[in-house]
Amino acid sequence: MINENLEPMLHNNSATLRSNLKVRSASQNFWFSIMWLAGLITLVVLLLVLGYVIVQGGKAVNWEFLTTAPRGGLSGEGGISTTLGTTVYLVIITLLIATPLGVGAAIYLIEYAGEQGLTSPIMRVLISITNFAVETLAGIPSIIFGLFGYALFVSTLRFGWSLLSASLAGACLVLPTVIRTTEEALLTVPDDYRRGSLALGATKWQTLYKVVLPAGLPGIITGIILSVGRIISETAVFFVTLGGSHRLPTSIMEGGRTLALHLYYLAMDTNAFDKAMGTGAVLVILIILINLTINIISSKLTAKVRGG
Repeated sequence: MINENLEPMLHNNSATLRSNLKVRSASQNFWFSIMWLAGLITLVVLLLVLGYVIVQGGKAVNWEFLTTAPRGGLSGEGGISTTLGTTVYLVIITLLIATPLGVGAAIYLIEYAGEQGLTSPIMRVLISITNFAVETLAGIPSIIFGLFGYALFVSTLRFGWSLLSASLAGACLVLPTVIRTTEEALLTVPDDYRRGSLALGATKWQTLYKVVLPAGLPGIITGIILSVGRIISETAVFFVTLGGSHRLPTSIMEGGRTLALHLYYLAMDTNAFDKAMGTGAVLVILIILINLTINIISSKLTAKVRGG
């Protein structure tokens, strides 16, 4: 009698379970399809933008365009040689300023701040304020950094429109990126590495220098190279700090124009739209090369750290 009552119940439960599984499977397939569609749309948009800029701009790109300096004026005559040089100078100086500050701040926040925060309430508050400040800086629009750089470096400190003013403002812009990427890189290093090094008699600094930093180097390098891409593609910050001279600066106290800034001038102030597209194509190709460099360097460093 009991078995006769159980069989229909088991059959109903099994049917309900199968029905629920079908509904869940259909729901899962639906959302997977939505995600794939979103990814494909993003890829198509990227290819359309890159394809249009490279195809249209490639018509203006030749050896003369790359090796000739802009001549100024509304005609947009000349090439982009001095803007390439200014961009390289700006990237190097900005990284020389931002990298030690950013990496050093991240090392302190990850490796030392936690211990000091346990023993000092004042340090705990200062560390919290510092973390909040880094998060806030990461979300501030770039033009605000430009206005800050103009007010402080160009006007107050009287550096003028120069590579120095632009590099200092650019360092403020990329500093949150360097700090956060370095922090994430250090957090990925297992604590067993630190404990093992300390157990063998190494000091805190020796452990950090010889164990932790080499293990987190791929992530640190990635953050620095991402900062390079940000500097190359930025316009607003350098519009009010670098000036706009089409000549190649001969010292850090002279101004100039980067590729992105030159592209802005060509598109807004001249009739040379073909030159603007050519400059855009060169800029896009540089960004692509930077991203490829990130992948190659990260993979090689990761393999080296893992002993591959």
